[in-house]
Amino acid sequence: MKTLSTAAIAALALGFGFAAPASAATGTPCSIRDGACVRLSTNQAWLIYRGNASYGPVPVAHGRPGYETPTGTFPVLRKVRNDWSRPYNAPMPYAVYFTTDGIAFHEGGLTEQSHGCVRLSNEAAATFYDNLFPGEQVQVVR
Repeated sequence: MKTLSTAAIAALALGFGFAAPASAATGTPCSIRDGACVRLSTNQAWLIYRGNASYGPVPVAHGRPGYETPTGTFPVLRKVRNDWSRPYNAPMPYAVYFTTDGIAFHEGGLTEQSHGCVRLSNEAAATFYDNLFPGEQVQVVR
């Protein structure tokens, strides 16, 4: 009786469309297959497509003490091209929301920490906005 090696089983599983075991998406510290990855400890973010980093790393600013950006895996909920934060009376261009309490990627300054959102440069915010879609995943790690 012939047995298959672990590599052969993994190759067959991938060939039939089954997900690979959780491991870092190539070039990132995240394990999602499609979406965005944020590493808080290094102030970096990536876009991930089919398990590989497709854009990034790009610099980010994230939540300050008392307003920390939550860690975990979240779905992209909605996108708003030119939004406005009422609580903080500030523009949020290219907003891509990924928590129900208003945490989003958006264009903003990179020199100060935020009230929980992940701020990106103009170019990076536009790229994230154009390439993230509702239902895709955002993974935030320390």
